[in-house]
Formats: sequence, structure tokens, C-alpha cells
Amino acid sequence: MSRVGKIPVTILQGVKVDIKDSIIKVEGPKGKLSRELPRGVKVKVEGNQILVNRDEAVSNKAAALQGLTRTLIYNMVQGVHTGFTRELDIVGVGYRAATKGNVLTMTLGYSHPVDYELPQGITAKVEGNTHLVVSGADKILVGMVAAKIRSFKEPEPYQGKGVKYSNEHIIRKQGKAAGAK
Repeated sequence: MSRVGKIPVTILQGVKVDIKDSIIKVEGPKGKLSRELPRGVKVKVEGNQILVNRDEAVSNKAAALQGLTRTLIYNMVQGVHTGFTRELDIVGVGYRAATKGNVLTMTLGYSHPVDYELPQGITAKVEGNTHLVVSGADKILVGMVAAKIRSFKEPEPYQGKGVKYSNEHIIRKQGKAAGAK
């Protein structure tokens, strides 16, 4: 049996959970999330806890899905209650970002500015032109948007120019040594 799957998920204050058929819906102050439950996993609400169990008759894959489902539900509850954030830094002379509505505009050394329309439920806040905070209720979507923004200009190893996560360490390479034999 899955060790992670056995741990009950505590429903935080202000969060509503609704399970119908094989769809779980979680609603809270930061938004609404829903997810389809995999076959072989049963979810039930008891008091202020969500219990995830597996159907023994289905297969051995249900044990792995039990732990995965429990973690996904936990992330949904945390997301609609407090939300998730990813921080990015833009490094380089003249590199900057700005937001206008739900469009993020970045100048990254190309001949044109890069415009990225943020998906619904995701917000981006630019601090000091070079520090970007991506936030939202869905942990997976926040991570995917941050990765997409980083992919527009990944940091290069010689000078470190580009878009990087705030906690990311860029391993620098040594440049050419002039006149050395």
C-alpha cells in the first residue's frame, strides 16, 4: 500500500470539496480547480479530511496512482487556499519585462519584443523591470508558465544572460584565454 496515499488530506478553512462520479472539484478564495480521478482510486470526504483509497481488485498500478492522486488533491487544496508562486530573474543589459493586462512583454536582446499571453488563472507581477513573480492556484500550470517564460531566452553559460529561476545557479564557463599557448 502507498505510504503517501495513506496520509489524509486536511481540508483548510474556506475550502469546499465536491466529489461527483470520478471528478473532484475544489473551490477556495484563490480560485476553483477540478480534476478527473483515475480508475482504481476511490476518494471520500470524512469531516475535514479527504481519504484516498485504492480498489484492490483493479491492479498493482492503483497503488502508485493512490499516492499520485493524494498528492494532486493536496496541491489542489493548497492552491485554492494560498496559491503557488515561481520567481524568475531577467539578467542582461537592456533585458526587461512589463505586464499590460494578461500580456507579458519582454525585451530579451532580440530584434523584437517577446509578447506572451498568460493563461487564465495565472498572474505575473514585474518588480524592478527584471524580477518576475508568476502566481496562480494550479501548481502544474504555474510551473509550466514559468518554464515557458524561461524558454524564451535560457541563461547562457559564459555571461549568464537570459531568464533564470531566482533560486537557480548558473554554472559559468571560462571564456577564451587571449594569447595563451
